[in-house]
Amino acid sequence: MYAHKIEMAERLVQSATDALARADRDLLRDVERAPTALYATDASGTLTWFNLACIGLAGRTPAAGRDRWCVTWKLYTEDGRFLPHDECPMAVAIKERRTVRGLAAIAERPDGTRTAFLACPTPILDTSRVFLGAVNALVELTFLELASFYGGQALRCRRLGKAVNDSFAIDAMARLAEEFAAKARQYRVLGDRSAAL
Repeated sequence: MYAHKIEMAERLVQSATDALARADRDLLRDVERAPTALYATDASGTLTWFNLACIGLAGRTPAAGRDRWCVTWKLYTEDGRFLPHDECPMAVAIKERRTVRGLAAIAERPDGTRTAFLACPTPILDTSRVFLGAVNALVELTFLELASFYGGQALRCRRLGKAVNDSFAIDAMARLAEEFAAKARQYRVLGDRSAAL
């Protein structure tokens, strides 16, 4: 189920990126109604646009022209540490001018509820390849979906480790696989707790 959400988010990010780069209002109108939270910033990280799904995910109405880096009220890392907005995946994408994938975070809403998501920040370049800002999709996932995602990542690392002959690469893949497996276990426990409530 989560793979479908991520694929859909990737398509939406591409549509929003194209619409914003070409100033195509018709295409942008289509993604404004998307069920996935999408937003854009300028090159300095200031929020310039967001769709309606951002309000539901963030539990607040973001402030275009004022908010920076993210639409959420508060952010936390997967292990529960406070994550300043200027260190979030979108901030990394803008500061380093690169696409960022595979990073999960937890958003806290003003009412205290929390939701987990995967971020998909992507730079926006105009036709001359000038950096304009970035678009981000926040793919809301249940804890069990995140457990499945990280379990799959651990499996991929183990397969890659078996496919190479370099001892350094084998060790690196084994370490990554264990990190992903630990995250999968952590999210499985959180999912089990959520289901029990």
